[in-house]
Amino acid sequence: MDFATAIAAIAALIGALYYYFTRTFNYWKDRNVPYLKPVPFFGNLYKSTIRSTLVGEIMKKIYNEYPNEKVVGVFRMTTPNLLVRDLDIVKHIMIKDFDNFADRGVEFSKEGLGKNLFHADGDTWRVLRNRFSPMFTNQKLKNMMHLLNDRADKFTDYVRDITAKNPEQLIHPLVQKYTMSTISACAFGLDIDTFYGEIETLKRIDKDMFTANYALELDMMYPGLLKSLNLSIFPAFVKTFFRDLVEQVINQRNGQPTSRRDFMDLMLEMRNKQELQAIKRFDTEKERALEITQSVIEAQAFLFYAAGYETSASTMGFMLYQLALETEIQDKLRAEIDEYLQKNNNQITLETVMNDLPYLEKVFDETLRMYPIVDTLQRCALEEYKLPGTNVKVAKNQMVLIPALAIHHDEKYYPNPSKFDPDRFSPENVAARHPCAYLPFGVGPRHCIGMRFAQVQSRICVIRLLSKFRLEPSKNTVRSFQFDPYRVVLSPKGGLQVNIFPRNV
Repeated sequence: MDFATAIAAIAALIGALYYYFTRTFNYWKDRNVPYLKPVPFFGNLYKSTIRSTLVGEIMKKIYNEYPNEKVVGVFRMTTPNLLVRDLDIVKHIMIKDFDNFADRGVEFSKEGLGKNLFHADGDTWRVLRNRFSPMFTNQKLKNMMHLLNDRADKFTDYVRDITAKNPEQLIHPLVQKYTMSTISACAFGLDIDTFYGEIETLKRIDKDMFTANYALELDMMYPGLLKSLNLSIFPAFVKTFFRDLVEQVINQRNGQPTSRRDFMDLMLEMRNKQELQAIKRFDTEKERALEITQSVIEAQAFLFYAAGYETSASTMGFMLYQLALETEIQDKLRAEIDEYLQKNNNQITLETVMNDLPYLEKVFDETLRMYPIVDTLQRCALEEYKLPGTNVKVAKNQMVLIPALAIHHDEKYYPNPSKFDPDRFSPENVAARHPCAYLPFGVGPRHCIGMRFAQVQSRICVIRLLSKFRLEPSKNTVRSFQFDPYRVVLSPKGGLQVNIFPRNV
């Protein structure tokens, strides 16, 4: 092959690759849908793929560039997706026409933790959801209250010890120690010393579960590839950890449910039945059943640990950071907490913690408004679907994206959105807003099943902490920060530092 022929062959190869990785980029143009011009291979996710910008911030930028559109075409790698801006359409997708959008659209190896409640397809989700809903009844949460209170007391003792030496602390890893402890106790019956003990394995699990890898980009470019090749989005160490954890707890309980009535007891009951069936909502609905294998149990263990640990820790971390900056809000909240504890003889009960602290609820709601832990929600269309009020059709198996971070920072719904203002969540303000303008736990049938547990878990920790300490900015407390593009949930890049001092009471 002479030089000219080689150059021609290379040029032909480059041209073929360019065509292949741009072959879908007229998709939205052909359908008269406004869209942001994509980059070859990467689509609209170049900055996310090189890990310089969080996906949610990219979607927020696109959202803001098309203020008068109901939907915007986007490309996640080479795959055309649809970004939904209109809240009435969001309501149809998430609630009214949910049956056509029951899937989240990310499927991977069922032996690689893929049958967990969050990632499972709609049929599997219905079976598991019916079974897990009873875990979060009032009675079940009451049974956990002593564990949550005990861990909160241990947490404040730990904070007292470490801040006596150095009041400046990274707030996110600090509260992670509390949530690690509570989810280990409440879900698995394990008393792990996350405060003073060695927890290197748990730290590695955190890193492996919540650090973005390129499996998701691969699935975006070739939807369904992970499932067809039996690949997982998680490293092997994560699967091994939860396999060993489940085996440990099952052996401790001799394979039978106990009187604890916790998550693992529910899993053991399910295993003993061998197969679960979903409750039919109407006579013509098809039968849905799920065989309870060891991998199914491991997948749910993974989900409950991940959701119960990281999401609450991130929420509390952001909240405590904001309280350090906003001393008037912190003082107002502390006054409510002091009055509450005095009235209840320093006891925290389920009924009172959820009903008697209205300002605390507003502060949490505003935290999740500013920092929705899952910044972009997604649903997959099971059949072709015409979006209400438009001429746009969502194709079968196509993904729709709901940009929670962008919606939560839209001036139309939240004036001056960069300001931390709990009064946005007064009853009258909430009533005046669209019900889909606030999406920290999702909405509709597939909203977060563990929402109430997360609320109770977080409230107890914050009550105990603020009753004994005050938060202040340190010399290293930043007023603005970037979100960490390497994390799959909303996290501050580099961490957030505040000073924690004992109260003078």
